[in-house]
Amino acid sequence: MGQKRRGENTSVTCPAGCLDDAGNALIGPTSARLGARSSRQFSTQAGHLGLATCLFRWILFCCSRKGESRQLIMVLRNPLLIPQRILAGACSGVRPAVRSHLTKHAAQRSGLATVVPPVTQDATSSKGPTAMVFMNMGGPSTTDEVEDFLARLFADGDLIPLGRLQSYLGPLIARRRTPKIQQQYADIGGGSPIRKWSEYQCEEMCKILDKISPETAPHKPYVAFRYAAPLTEEMYTRLLDDGFGRGKGGRAVAFTQYPQYSCSTTGSSLNELWKWRNRLEGKRAAGEPAPSGTVQWSVIDRWPTHPGLVEAFAQNIEAQLATYPEKKRSSVVLLFSAHSLPMSVVNRGDPYPAEVAATVHAVMARLGFKNPYRLCWQSQVGPSAWLGAQTSDTVMSYVKRGQTDLVLVPIAFTSDHIETLYELDQEVMHEAGHPGVKRAESLNGNPVFIQALADIALEHLRKGQNCSPQMTLRCQGCKSDRCLEQKKFFAGESAAALVV
Repeated sequence: MGQKRRGENTSVTCPAGCLDDAGNALIGPTSARLGARSSRQFSTQAGHLGLATCLFRWILFCCSRKGESRQLIMVLRNPLLIPQRILAGACSGVRPAVRSHLTKHAAQRSGLATVVPPVTQDATSSKGPTAMVFMNMGGPSTTDEVEDFLARLFADGDLIPLGRLQSYLGPLIARRRTPKIQQQYADIGGGSPIRKWSEYQCEEMCKILDKISPETAPHKPYVAFRYAAPLTEEMYTRLLDDGFGRGKGGRAVAFTQYPQYSCSTTGSSLNELWKWRNRLEGKRAAGEPAPSGTVQWSVIDRWPTHPGLVEAFAQNIEAQLATYPEKKRSSVVLLFSAHSLPMSVVNRGDPYPAEVAATVHAVMARLGFKNPYRLCWQSQVGPSAWLGAQTSDTVMSYVKRGQTDLVLVPIAFTSDHIETLYELDQEVMHEAGHPGVKRAESLNGNPVFIQALADIALEHLRKGQNCSPQMTLRCQGCKSDRCLEQKKFFAGESAAALVV
């Protein structure tokens, strides 16, 4: 260290904290002088980094140099040996003029490979990184996953309320339906494509967000399914492993992929997220501020009439209408199909039917109301009363009347899955038995739709709200304490009192 090595820059030979007030090196076998300019550079670096950081780097430097342990021990025994210029500089707040010795050599060591930077939560110049979590029902990726998927689905009283016997009837129904549903998934290729599309949509949205919202970048994509992998608890564990929470804080946005809110879909996913948040990060009283260092959550809980969503639906409908002879296009009936709900949920005051109808009306307004249309409902399960009219019954009714030019539009789904690929394509359309019965393409990888997702997320990030005002209002007939506490949690400290 006493002699200058070839190519060595003397202005970065010693880290901050190893010079005396005159610029002399305090450590090493020599007392090489670096000059007043170098001394000022290191003292100003100490001012920016803070005394603790400078001393930490100095200790690392000493430990890495042969023969420096004696000087290190002397200073640790007597803190008065710390240079006064460094002590003063640590409080000055002056920005650094040079790179640290350790940073320089760390860069040299990584020259043979490109290392992906870890997600960190100590950025002081931005609001990022931001976790973007897509929430959806999910679906089994293989036929072997079907029984577990159905068991979770029928165990969820928010989606399929079975009363006090839920824990008994749910597994029983799941086992009895498994062979039939396995065959259905086999018929559409061996599994649901919903995970593939969800991960793709989230990743592509995050790429756009990194460009249009650099202040909250980087945006990290996650998917949390309610009934299939990746489950909510799997997502949350990965979130923590990636550097969010556990004393590091960080922002996460729960972005529902159900455009229209329902307690049985978005509400159920938020209940699950809230449950695992409490288990993995500690429960806190509703309305109280989150402890420092935990993940800071906000929610995009509905977006039924967003212009980008409406445009994506409209373009897919127009593309399908273009396949009919021009003279017949205006008479083609548009049948908007959404997943049905038990009437017990509807009568409780669930907002889903109204929000689905709002989406339909917005799409028809974009299309100029040129075609006759109806809203119908699919996927009824069990003998209890569900919201109707059913899609399959509607199609058969019109075909029997001679109206055979029909376009099915899956208006509540953001990608293909068993409800579109099997129920609509292989059951409803096959039973209709007429080539005039067609289906509009699902949103899937539609770039207009993915841009809409980014626009929705950008608006949410800039607005700074924890959730929409609508989410603070429970259903008129809701008696669930879990729903109440979950809504208070996601509403945040300022809006928790509004949840009724």
